Amino acid sequence: MSNTGAIDYDSKIPNNVQLSADRALQRALEKWLPQYLEWWQTMGPHGFQDLEVYLRTAISVDPEGWAKFGYVKMPEYRWGILLAPQEEGRTIPFGKFKGLPVWQEVPGEFRATLRRLIVIQADTEPASVEQQRFLGRTAPSLYDMRNLFQVNVEEGRHLWAMVYLLHKYFGRDGREEADALLKRHSGDPDSPRILGAFNEETPDWLSFFMFTCFTDRDGKYQLEALSQSGFDPLSRTCRFMLTEEGHHMFVGRTGIERIVRRTCEVMQAHKLDANDIEAVRTHGVIDLQNIQKKINFHIGVTEDLYGAEVSTNSANAYHAGVKGRFRETAIDDDHQLHNATYPVLKYRDGAFVTVAEPALNALNARLCDDYLNDCRQILATWNKIIKAAGINYELTLPHRAFLRRIGEFANLHVSTQGEVLSHEQWQARQDDWLPSDADLKYLLSLMVESKPEPGRFANWISPPRAGINGQPIEFEYVKIH
Repeated sequence: MSNTGAIDYDSKIPNNVQLSADRALQRALEKWLPQYLEWWQTMGPHGFQDLEVYLRTAISVDPEGWAKFGYVKMPEYRWGILLAPQEEGRTIPFGKFKGLPVWQEVPGEFRATLRRLIVIQADTEPASVEQQRFLGRTAPSLYDMRNLFQVNVEEGRHLWAMVYLLHKYFGRDGREEADALLKRHSGDPDSPRILGAFNEETPDWLSFFMFTCFTDRDGKYQLEALSQSGFDPLSRTCRFMLTEEGHHMFVGRTGIERIVRRTCEVMQAHKLDANDIEAVRTHGVIDLQNIQKKINFHIGVTEDLYGAEVSTNSANAYHAGVKGRFRETAIDDDHQLHNATYPVLKYRDGAFVTVAEPALNALNARLCDDYLNDCRQILATWNKIIKAAGINYELTLPHRAFLRRIGEFANLHVSTQGEVLSHEQWQARQDDWLPSDADLKYLLSLMVESKPEPGRFANWISPPRAGINGQPIEFEYVKIH
């Protein structure tokens, strides 16, 4: 494998893994390519395949200056197989093989574990494209439309990265898994995506921003843990994916920030009280309560992506050196977790209590904690905007047990404040914490189909502070006219 950051763009499949030297693999992937393009045309952004979009395309995998910008039609985007440069002398940073050279081939005893981890990660990539395929029609601006399409094409490239691993390292099983990735579809009752959050609908732009802010942020933590892997090709794949994932989270975080800012501007101008939801809505902006309810929903379903708080599967993967912790090498311990414990929240005898679990078994809980700490910092920045506008309202994260379907709290009905409820109480009060039919109807009423003009933004969102790649905000980011 090449150690360079340069990408071969003369090949049918752009890559920096010397694909041309492996003719059998190249033929297999070239056979998969038309299936992928058919999936993209049928399940990708609906109605926008022929438009020129101002997209960035990777031209190297070096940390600096790795991308170029220009107009591209999405079906002609140069998807490819891009791995971060190989680190000479890299050793396994954790688990029972700590300190030994990393693996360049799949160890037979961990084959099933690695394949499952790769398939689950791979399945999320096309799923989000499918969830977002109709959003272009109601884009609040050309700037936002372009960002949506940039996220979409990069999720497609992330799928390619994982499919390469399946084809190269897992033989017939890997090829069959790669084919299945194009046959499952988000929300399909017969063949859904593997993880629940990726079967939810994304019918409006607030949902899209929540998804890219919070659910793609899960991707950051999962990819970072996988980037620590002793299986070096997986580590290198995830390390480069993380460079692209940052933009997806930026789109979500700043998108919600711009919605909050616009709502506060209107409330301040008209001296509106945060609790007077109908008055806020008469001005065509998104009330802070609706934003809070969407936060509650997306945090709840995203927490489930971490799996059960106490898990032997995660313990086995760590012990084997397959999947580490977030920023594993920066943690000051033995990286084998001998006799270590970690505090895990549980519900016991009618109360929430913290239990010291063996750290090896509590890896999912720890990774979710890291994620939630990150989310709290983001909410703090949005709350500064609200406070600066003189509005008495604070956005918060829901209780750890809220809306959970997996793990310690799967069988509980819990309010955002941590009150355990009966089924009947939950049914009666859930609209207090989750978007009601009326909330969703209002949101959809703001999602107007139109052809955005350069520099024009929907009433419910503020313009960004800066354009993309040094371009002005009123740049023609999508040639739509």
